[in-house]
Amino acid sequence: MARAFLVVMDSTGIGGAPDADGFFNGAVPDTGSNTIGHIAQACAEGRAEEGRSGPLRLPNLVEMGLGAATALASGLRADSLSGEVRGTWGAATEVSRGKDTPSGHWELAGLVVPWEWHYFKNVTNSFPPQLVAQLAEFAGVDGILGNCHAPGTAIIEQFGSAHIKTGFPICYTSADSVLQIAAHEVHFGLDRLMALCAKIAPIAHEMKVGRVIARPFVGDAETGFVRTGNRRDFAIELPKPVLSNWVQDAGRRVYAVGKIGDIFSMSGFDEVRKGSDESLMRHLADLVEDAEDGSLIFANFVEFDSLFGHRRDVSGYARALEWFDGEIGKIRSMLRDGDILVLTADHGNDPTWIGTDHTRERVPVLVDGLGKGSLGLIGFTDVAALVAHHLGVAVPG
Repeated sequence: MARAFLVVMDSTGIGGAPDADGFFNGAVPDTGSNTIGHIAQACAEGRAEEGRSGPLRLPNLVEMGLGAATALASGLRADSLSGEVRGTWGAATEVSRGKDTPSGHWELAGLVVPWEWHYFKNVTNSFPPQLVAQLAEFAGVDGILGNCHAPGTAIIEQFGSAHIKTGFPICYTSADSVLQIAAHEVHFGLDRLMALCAKIAPIAHEMKVGRVIARPFVGDAETGFVRTGNRRDFAIELPKPVLSNWVQDAGRRVYAVGKIGDIFSMSGFDEVRKGSDESLMRHLADLVEDAEDGSLIFANFVEFDSLFGHRRDVSGYARALEWFDGEIGKIRSMLRDGDILVLTADHGNDPTWIGTDHTRERVPVLVDGLGKGSLGLIGFTDVAALVAHHLGVAVPG
């Protein structure tokens, strides 16, 4: 019986979506953003030479159709993305009014977000006083630190020492619908951080805030503060079943690799495997070897986005892509007859773009196991339908 491996390369967009003019980084609309295309151009022009050199080298992704999909989505053609295509490929456009993780993943799994997310739009004093008071009360302290838009690594460097001294949690947000809470695993306590996030999450969800994210870290002012791998997302509950539920309800086994389980509030998954992208790739390889016939393996590789996109690190993003390409080549060679491997993305995060937020882009849909062909321009929800059809699982409605 066929298996399906649905892998989200977090933030690897391929060109501004038709409605990109309605999404912004600061005052600049996302029109013209192109994560993959602009990285390829930067590499060709010698602007991505840290830890790597020369043109972007993605032979496996190009063979699966990445260059063709980028050209279809945006018209951009890069020499390093050209080559013979052997896979089934297309470009997907999102309907949900968000360029964030839940919107993209939910829609890829078959659900267009049925409401408008709540965003904390103020760059400083971002959270309403009542929410600040609740955060402090639940933490058992007199206040919070941060209360602003900020990158996660920068804010723990800024407030890490004060956090250790006062015990106040570091609370921050971004252009996404999110409340992030950072705390030291030793001085504040990991269990205490998780309990705080679990307690504030229903209040945030009632406001239609998509996620409360626990961001634990370790270290000190002298050696530096470093985030750990114990992140946990407390996501708002989905209003109706999605791909993982459809497959599970059909009596099949469903695996989550990475933060997928958190994004879907652990609904529809039999097993969750987490870790860094390097360890997630090992998990994925293990599941290619061991996952049962008829199963769905749903994975997210987040570090393109978290480590390089938001930091506008073009070289780092290119290195990550080239590493992923080499590893996914090994995965491709391990697939059984009847398996499909679907590579896609949830939004863009163009590291050449202004600002530090996601970019509203079309995303690639690259499929190994269905032969050679074009899907054309499709919707995010068509990805769920494609996977369900391959597994022989009915799509509700």
